[in-house]
Amino acid sequence: MKVIIIGCTHAGTFSAQQMLTEHPDYDVTVYERNDNLSFLSCGIALWVGDHVSDPAKMFYSSPEALTKLSANMKMQHDVLNVDTENKTITVKNLITGDTSNDSYDKLVVTTGSAPVIPPIDGIDNKNVKLCKNYNDAKEIKAAGAEAKSVVVIGAGYIGAELAEQFSLAGKKVTLIDGLPNVLAKNFDTEISDQVAKDYTDHGVKLALGELVKSFSGDDQVTVTTTNNSYPADLAVLCAGFRPRTELLKGKVKMLENGAIVTDAYMQTSDPDIFAAGDSSVVHYNPTGKDDYIPLATNAVRQGILVGHNIEKPTVKYLGTQSSSAVALFGKTLASSGLTVTGAKQRGVNVDSVVLDQDYRPEFMLSTTPILMKLVWDPQTRVVLGGSFYSEYDCAQSANVISLAIQNKMTIDDLSMVDMFFQPNYDQPLNYVNALAMTAVAKANEK
Repeated sequence: MKVIIIGCTHAGTFSAQQMLTEHPDYDVTVYERNDNLSFLSCGIALWVGDHVSDPAKMFYSSPEALTKLSANMKMQHDVLNVDTENKTITVKNLITGDTSNDSYDKLVVTTGSAPVIPPIDGIDNKNVKLCKNYNDAKEIKAAGAEAKSVVVIGAGYIGAELAEQFSLAGKKVTLIDGLPNVLAKNFDTEISDQVAKDYTDHGVKLALGELVKSFSGDDQVTVTTTNNSYPADLAVLCAGFRPRTELLKGKVKMLENGAIVTDAYMQTSDPDIFAAGDSSVVHYNPTGKDDYIPLATNAVRQGILVGHNIEKPTVKYLGTQSSSAVALFGKTLASSGLTVTGAKQRGVNVDSVVLDQDYRPEFMLSTTPILMKLVWDPQTRVVLGGSFYSEYDCAQSANVISLAIQNKMTIDDLSMVDMFFQPNYDQPLNYVNALAMTAVAKANEK
């Protein structure tokens, strides 16, 4: 079997590893336009904030490691065209400039995502940086060390973390987003309002509900929005990501945004083409529909599935709850599944409840509250989402909610799940149980 893999960050790396582990006799060629692979971009803010021991450790694999598995690694090679009828590709060697053709029996498209770059006047300003890959990270790290003021555009996870780290480093920080709340796609206002206060308490200027209109300046950059202008030494654009799938446009089924549609075995509408990671859809279990949620966790699992299923359908995709967590200003934020806002955007009817209580007994010398929210289907009572915010490390609670959604548990089930009690860690009634019981009480009132 001759297999070509296009793109090798998370999904491509794990596809190659799994495929060659199960099929060491396969002829596998990997084409990657960069000179590195497997960079954990989720660690960029941590590196900027000097929390990384060695940036080389932010790579969990290498071209050499995949070569040892017998992969034919073609680094700094850009695939220019895919001919699905003749099952060939055209490739440009970015070092020599030469082009060549290659053929495949099976094609794996793990081309990932590209930063959303709005058509903003002055976007090519030298003081405006993107935040996606290792080269971007190096530029931000170097420029951030010299900057005294920074504007971060985009208050999703990456932008939120960068703004926090720049603030803690003593820089004047402005965080801009077109949406009205920080982390608006991950948390409802009960939690996002608390996060906003954490930013302002640390001197961060929040410019929410503002759209960037232009970048200007030379020694500094001035970010002009629909409401104001913000001068700074550095601006970092974190406006989200889009699937990088132009190679297959019109050749396989895609969502409107270009995300490649796959079945439960990661196979596209072309039976000889597989897709995984940020270039493809996920099956979003809270809605039961395809969605576009670019996360490394999704990419890793989907890549492994490509390796399992490349020869024949073997292991089904379980879908995702889009679980995530982040640490900001000493607080842990964690979520899994739908928020009320996300449900409304997707046309899903939900009910919800909020609970704020100490995570462990008052007789302990110290305790602290957890602000929690649970979302469920009012007809079936099935759990659809949950979120948490606390000084206590409650991140693993998102995994509990993820399992509940994965297994279609009701709020009644979750309220009575057996969870341990130990005063160091929780109350006699675990806080997740208590949250679900609060939901049951509300649901039974109706």
